[in-house]
Amino acid sequence: MGQNLILNMNDHGYTVVAYNRTVSKVDEFLNDAAKGRKTIIGAKSIEELAGLLKRPRKIMLMVKAGQAVDDFIELLLPHLQPGDCIIDGGNSHFPDTIRRTKYLESKGMLYVGTGVSGGEEGARFGPSMMPGGSAAAWPLVKDIFQAICAKTPDGEPCCDWMGEDGAGHYVKMVHNGIEYGDMQLICEAYQVMKGGLGLSNDEMNAVLTEWNKGELDSYLIEITRDILAYKDEQGGYVVDKILDTAGQKGTGKWTSISSLDLGMPLTLIGEAVYARCLSAMKEERVAASKLLSGPKFQFDGDKKAFVEDIRQALLASKIVSYAQGFMLLREAAKEYKWNLNYGGIAMVWRAGCIIRSAFLGKIKEAFSANPALSNLLLDPYFTGVIERCQKSWRTVVSKAVEAGVPVPAFTTALAFYDGYRSERLPANLLQAQRDYFGAHTYERVDQPRGKFFHTNWTGKGGNVSAGTYTV
Repeated sequence: MGQNLILNMNDHGYTVVAYNRTVSKVDEFLNDAAKGRKTIIGAKSIEELAGLLKRPRKIMLMVKAGQAVDDFIELLLPHLQPGDCIIDGGNSHFPDTIRRTKYLESKGMLYVGTGVSGGEEGARFGPSMMPGGSAAAWPLVKDIFQAICAKTPDGEPCCDWMGEDGAGHYVKMVHNGIEYGDMQLICEAYQVMKGGLGLSNDEMNAVLTEWNKGELDSYLIEITRDILAYKDEQGGYVVDKILDTAGQKGTGKWTSISSLDLGMPLTLIGEAVYARCLSAMKEERVAASKLLSGPKFQFDGDKKAFVEDIRQALLASKIVSYAQGFMLLREAAKEYKWNLNYGGIAMVWRAGCIIRSAFLGKIKEAFSANPALSNLLLDPYFTGVIERCQKSWRTVVSKAVEAGVPVPAFTTALAFYDGYRSERLPANLLQAQRDYFGAHTYERVDQPRGKFFHTNWTGKGGNVSAGTYTV
């Protein structure tokens, strides 16, 4: 990623100094990928790096998140001066970025934590970038970042200022959480077609080829289409030979934890994280498969029509996933006092990143039409799509349950939708239970909000009530 960003910046007319603590890697880079580029300069020490850069210096770290970032900051500080800027382009956890921004600013320097999405290819030819941090740093890096980033079909740069301190890394974290959800939903559609309908890899490749021409047009659908058709030297499908245990690096987990901290029901991303955890229990699942039975199922309907049902269920569930993601962004903006531009975020994700899709253009339009939109589900376009897809969505979930095919993301998306559209939920009974065993109090429908009551349910508990009530 670091090497490719250097080449990308150099392509756009910037002189770049390259440094790696393993100095031999700098030499290898200069003699290979950067060979003949006189405006890419190698540095053999941090002191030399700092000496070669014009002030105010702009130094971008591409190192593993965590302690390594702090270690490099401390190595750099003795060689920097007030006004210089350190940029962290890794997947750092946003609280660390908040802390580092305050720390660098206390020393008169600037700090930027920027999410960079698109992998090695994106870094080379145009990533999606989500910078945040010291507001005074944006003018220093704006031209560089907007030159090297991906562009939308309309030519807009997929990079904009997200906000102060940890805003950039928070937006990137939520991007990755939505990525978890998108990938899980596609995998569930694959499993229903494979396990429920018995479609072959070639048939599924043809299905996704069609899906990628319409509303589901996206990078993840595109690569899944290609994966399903890919064969090895022996003529076998590679996807069928891959062990069914999924890894993760933590950003999906961070998104889920943040949603719990902020009280936002990101149910779909949570299920996507748990689905990876369940997949990792391979040996236990193999043993359980020999003991635990499921239904005997044979699909006897119209396969082509049901494939269309799956497409619509995928689209509706995807809308819920993004709706939940933007709910979390809105709540985080309140909590951390960030002025997030939700339409701008959708635009930044429109190209260059892993979740890039035509679908994001509609999200940008929704927030452009109504910047105060509380939930994407309430936008007329998305309300209409959900209404159109709802019957198919319910059909797919019910058929999957009938067939014993696990679809946790499809199911939780539908459950969230039904919960969100419900005027009344059974939380009245839940609150009564809390009051019964713990005197936690409750509010009443016939009294003003904020007025709390306690019932002596057994006649033995007295009139004691808890001092706090948390919704």
